[in-house]
Parts: sequence; structure tokens; C-alpha cells
Amino acid sequence: MLYHFRWLFLIEGMITLSVGIAAFFLMPASAVQTKTWFRPNGWFTDREVAIVVNRVLRDDPTKGDMHNRMPITPSRLWRSLTDYDLWPLYLIGLIAYIPQSPPGTYLTLSLRALGFNKVCTCYEILLYTSLISFDFFHSIYFNTNLLTIPNTVAGIFTLLGITWLSEKVRERTFVSMLQPLWTLPCIIALRYWPGALSEPWPTFALITVLLSYPYCHAIVVAWTSTNSGSVRTRSISAAAYNMCVQLGNIISANIYRADDAPLYHRGNTTLMIINLLVIGLFIATKIYYISRNRWKARKWDAMTEELSRARKQIIQGHRNQSTMLDYWWHNRRNGVQLPEDATE
Repeated sequence: MLYHFRWLFLIEGMITLSVGIAAFFLMPASAVQTKTWFRPNGWFTDREVAIVVNRVLRDDPTKGDMHNRMPITPSRLWRSLTDYDLWPLYLIGLIAYIPQSPPGTYLTLSLRALGFNKVCTCYEILLYTSLISFDFFHSIYFNTNLLTIPNTVAGIFTLLGITWLSEKVRERTFVSMLQPLWTLPCIIALRYWPGALSEPWPTFALITVLLSYPYCHAIVVAWTSTNSGSVRTRSISAAAYNMCVQLGNIISANIYRADDAPLYHRGNTTLMIINLLVIGLFIATKIYYISRNRWKARKWDAMTEELSRARKQIIQGHRNQSTMLDYWWHNRRNGVQLPEDATE
């Protein structure tokens, strides 16, 4: 028998399963293969299919070199993983989110240790007078969990804001670097401020500001996708980047240790060092991509158009950033302005 909030996990799982099953049948293999037994007319008319082929696929042939029913062979997997122009982004995914994770994980534990379960009587009054009342609402866990709402709401706005800013100014590296720049002063305060984790409300305010950081994850995901180029590399790079992020979560889970509690001086010192490494990594990534783009520009400028056309024909279908420059040439030829830290 399921009680209270456990129903939420069941409902969430059913929704996820339903979406997965529906996507299996609804997602077409490609833009020209949308007709099925339950959708005999397809998504597009014959004229619209011709437009899609000419405006999308022929503009960039690599968009049609694979479809979602085609497996990735070991050789394709190896070529994608050895695309070293994406390695800086994998490193960012590995360490960029570590400094914020332990304070967030231990937030409710720290608040309970500071006595917030006795302070939050105003929330109890609201819950007692609400129409829905469960026993678990009265627990100290829920009282302290309520105090996580401010940083969650603020984080939504900072995430949307930093993502919009990146698109507005056409800059990825320095905009993403706002995340470690935001969290660094807060981590320094957690480490060296005498009132940290001892004075309740100032500590709550400090951790709330820390966890309201502008999350650059969406920018880096889009950055990885843009720099991947081909469908093959894009599918592998998305998985590789996500694996690096999960490895970073494993690392962050081992920074706050029991022998360092309750002030976690050693752990916060480690977070401070990692935060500085993240800032340095963003700067190094910016320098690397600018250097790579200038090198590619010199290579293409030294080629005649006939040579560049022949090169594309020879290695058609094997495009990745470390061996191909055709997308860079395509954008230069058509006057497309790209961010200087993109490696197309």
C-alpha cells in the first residue's frame, strides 16, 4: 500500500513511461519517412518534403547521414570520442558543478542542526489550516525542506537569465563563467566566516544566495551540440557530456566527510580550490577555441575553392571537428557570424 508522497513517484513514473512509449511510435526516422500505418498521410506533403530536403538536408548534408533507427558502430563511436575539440566541454561538465553540489545536498541537514525545525512555526500554521493535511507535513523534515524553496525559485530565474544573456551577446565562455564567479565569494564565506553554520539566519541567507547561482548547464549542453557538427558526433557527445556531469556528482558526494563535520572546513577549502579551477578552465577553453578557429581560418584561406570541395568529397561522412573544416568553410563562405568560441 502506498502512502502520501509515494503516489507522486508512481504517477511520475507512469508519465515518463507513457512519454517513452509514445515517442517510440511517433518519432519518424527522418523528415522524408513520416508515413506509418497509423499515420498514412505523414507529416508533410510531397512538396513540403522537397522543401525540407533542399532547405535543410542539402544545406548541411551531415544532418541526413544518420537517422534514429541507425545504430552507432564501434568505429563511429571511436571517431566521436576521439574528437578532441569537445574534450574541454567534457572537462567543464566534470568539474563545473562540483562546488555548488555539497552545500545543496547538506542544506536541510545543516538547517536542522541550526534549529530551524523549531523556528518555522509560520509554515506549520499554514499547513494546519490548509485543506490538505498529511502526517508527514508535520515532520521537521518538511519544515526544513520549505526553506529550500527560495533558492529553487531564484535559481529558475538566474538559469533563464544567464541562458538568455548568452544568446543575446553571442558569448558562451564568459557568460558561463558567471556561475563560478557567483559561487566563489559564498564558498569563501562558508570557509572563513566565523558565523558560518553557527548563526541560523545569516547562514540560511548565505547558502540561499550560493544555491541561487546562474546555472550554466543549458549553455554548455547547447555549446556541445553546436560544436559536435554531425549527427553521429552530436549523439555521442551528449551522452559523454552527461556521463562527465554524473561523474562530477559522484566526486562532489565525497567532499563533505563525517570527520569534517559540522563546519566542513576541509571540504569548503576543497570546493574553493575547485571553483578557482573552474574559472581557469573556462578561460583556457576560450583561448583554445579562439586559437583553433584562427588555425582553421588560415587553413581554409590557403586553399582554393576547388581543393576545399575535393577535400569534402574525400572525407564525406567522417566529419568531426578534429578532422574536418567543411562546416567552418561553409559558414565563412555564406557570411554567417559565429561566436568566436564556437569551433564549427
